[in-house]
Amino acid sequence: MDIILDMMKDKVECLQAYDFREVERAIEERMEINKALALRVKNVQHQVTFDPVRNKMLYSAVVHFTAG
Repeated sequence: MDIILDMMKDKVECLQAYDFREVERAIEERMEINKALALRVKNVQHQVTFDPVRNKMLYSAVVHFTAG
């Protein structure tokens, strides 16, 4: 069995919650986890939309991590 260790150069994570503070907390948590992989935040995009089923706003974020 061969083990191949390649360095991760880019990673994109999608997060969502019904509370904006929860999305912020999740982003900070993912930043700490990705520090171990030597990845830093390159770009963050936020979006908010109304969820008519729950009658709440749904907050989402796409976080692009990159090496360097």
